Amino acid sequence: MSKHDLSMLPLPADNDLCIMTTEKRFPLPPWDIETAAEKLRLLENDWNTLNPEKVVANYSEDAEVRFGTAFLNGGEELKQFLIREWQQKLGFKIRLDLWGALKGRMAVRFEYEWQDAADQFYRSYGVQVFQFDDNGYIQMHFASFNDDLIAKTDRKL
Repeated sequence: MSKHDLSMLPLPADNDLCIMTTEKRFPLPPWDIETAAEKLRLLENDWNTLNPEKVVANYSEDAEVRFGTAFLNGGEELKQFLIREWQQKLGFKIRLDLWGALKGRMAVRFEYEWQDAADQFYRSYGVQVFQFDDNGYIQMHFASFNDDLIAKTDRKL
């Protein structure tokens, strides 16, 4: 076998440890209140692009998400959900407010504004919790909220 001929090397068995590298999404947990706020601001910015690909990039491949009564598993389900949501919730804009953070978890108060196809405006209020993995990806995201009718002139976001 030559110095660069690897054909004679044995292949790993199925149960052998294979190491894969995962890109990290900074800042990483565990965080203090400042780094948690920074992470949250990055998430808010991504959501406000209304680009499902950009939002989904923050989630682990097997993320578990509940957004109101929608139960989603994985990035593809989340992406399709966001496409549908933003087709119905026109002019969507969200503001996230950190309530607390510990290790890889965050508690967040949020509000977002949008309008429907009939030009009725809404503000939605709620709370959500996030759990992040060690690489900074969202593993779990659970959000509960209520929608409130508002006048166009009452928009503040």
